Amino acid sequence: MAIASAPPELTLESATTQDLYRELLSRIGEDPTRDGLLGTPERMEKSMAYLTRGYTMDVTEVLHNALFDVDYDEMVIVKDIEFYSMCEHHLLPFFGKAHVAYVPKGKVIGLSKVARLVDVFARRLQVQERLTRQVADAIEEAIQPQGVAVIMEASHLCMMMRGVEKQHSATVTSAMLGVFKTQLQTRNEFLSLVRRGRD
Repeated sequence: MAIASAPPELTLESATTQDLYRELLSRIGEDPTRDGLLGTPERMEKSMAYLTRGYTMDVTEVLHNALFDVDYDEMVIVKDIEFYSMCEHHLLPFFGKAHVAYVPKGKVIGLSKVARLVDVFARRLQVQERLTRQVADAIEEAIQPQGVAVIMEASHLCMMMRGVEKQHSATVTSAMLGVFKTQLQTRNEFLSLVRRGRD
């Protein structure tokens, strides 16, 4: 009678993503073979792929067919764009709202694409400061406007669930380019319009 050979030893090179999640569950003291966790490695793999899908998204493709030649040179604002991201330091979520403005110079972006652009960069491992600047830089590169402004307000679970455990703290970051940086009146108009309706 043939004796069944032992399964090959798992190495980092041969391990699947699900193998790694299974190992992680073991290392935190769980039993990955128990009923409630049997499907967890597969769910974790799918979840992480979705939460970090920004790595597979391309700004040029997202904006494709949504850049329009328009004779308009007043401020365009898309505010209260909800976003969700993952802190690259602890792999915990942070989430909030983005406010994006630009002053066109012959070209505008389809409004829904501004929100999609935020998602391209939010759905990656991030720090909020970089995320804010990446959105501003992408708009500047796409349409070369007179200026771009981005403000992001977010709650970070790495501050709420662990560490200092401050439940009501919020982090606000901004990026001001072009006329938003050089012209106080333009910047103040943007800030005023973002705050409108909150008082």
